[in-house]
Amino acid sequence: MLTLIVIAFVDMLGVVMIVPLLPFYATRMGASGTVVGMLVAAFSVAQLLSAPTWGRLSDRRGRRPALLAGLGVSALGYLMFAGADSIVVLLVSRIVQGFGGGTVGVINAAIADASTSAERTKSIGWLTASTSLGAVVGPVIGSVTAQEFGRAAPGIVAAALCLANLVYALFALRETKITTAEHEARRKGSRSSREVLREVLRHPAASASRLIWIYTVGIGAFYGMIAVFPLYLARVFGVTEATIGYFVMFFGGVGVVVRLGILGRLVTWLGESRLCRVGLVLLTVGLATFPLPRHLAPLAVPMLLMPLGTALTFPAVTALLSRVASPAERGVYLGVQQALGGVARVALPVWTGFAIDRFGVGSPFWSGALLAAIGLALAARLPLRLETSTHRVVSDQAMAAAVSASEAALPSAGEPARSRR
Repeated sequence: MLTLIVIAFVDMLGVVMIVPLLPFYATRMGASGTVVGMLVAAFSVAQLLSAPTWGRLSDRRGRRPALLAGLGVSALGYLMFAGADSIVVLLVSRIVQGFGGGTVGVINAAIADASTSAERTKSIGWLTASTSLGAVVGPVIGSVTAQEFGRAAPGIVAAALCLANLVYALFALRETKITTAEHEARRKGSRSSREVLREVLRHPAASASRLIWIYTVGIGAFYGMIAVFPLYLARVFGVTEATIGYFVMFFGGVGVVVRLGILGRLVTWLGESRLCRVGLVLLTVGLATFPLPRHLAPLAVPMLLMPLGTALTFPAVTALLSRVASPAERGVYLGVQQALGGVARVALPVWTGFAIDRFGVGSPFWSGALLAAIGLALAARLPLRLETSTHRVVSDQAMAAAVSASEAALPSAGEPARSRR
């Protein structure tokens, strides 16, 4: 578990070292604002396209080989970024980085494999806390490295971090332990990512599909807000690039504290389904009230509610999805979750950027609140207890029917999965 968390932290360092510098590098090469947007989005597009494939590969061949391969691909992308001398090379480097970064779902699947049902949400919370911490520290490292050692240095450092991460994983990361039945199910193979995606689209009311859609609309609401958040603060409160970092650190800090400090206790107290609903309520209220204050002091309330809501919602949703998906298909389901979440992370910032110019500074936040409220409506119909799937490869529709039919007879959701089998 610790090894996976360290890998995720170092991997995030490399990603966020590059992103803040990308617009500056691209504009010096003659890129327009539209081209810069395409370069930024290229990573998410490549990530969402590759995530289901990485997930299925990890189901078939194991989590460890998929993670090692992803780190190698990422290192190549960062080296290309370091040597880029044209917009085309920058674009290709971002695509390669995105393909390497598509293993996010694999890390979540490995965490799910390595933790009991009762500990899963807390474990995923630790994982996301480590990536949040990396997102806070990484931009500082990238800026200092570029300033001290030149334009190519951040890409080289990011590649070195990836390679060091790969070597560390090679020696420290063991394949997650699975039962003989799980091994046999994985050996026979799971459905393709295309088949699972088709099921999610055709049967949105099924348990796993519903969880994926909750994640998608929730992550879209939050990332859409993040895209225009600096613009809003600049236009309304006069915040500049010299001070915006403090607001970003506050967001990241709240997430880290909640995930490391209280998430485990809240899961024990409320359970994942209730926790998901509470998180979406906080996110909805935070987004809806963010444009209302005209002074910075009351703005602290919605700024606290939004990261608090996401810190409760996303680990709970991912843990529930890992529970209802068959162990033989856990990787591909989490990969599809990341893919659809990636679509939202690309589409919603485009919408909110358009909305803030066309409909006013408050419109992106109110549209995000509406989206979060849709997620809450989906979560309202989740059973309070979701069954851990059997080792057979089962359809999500069948799982949803089984949950609905036998909910009253189910054991506690916190009971370890192994004891129930």
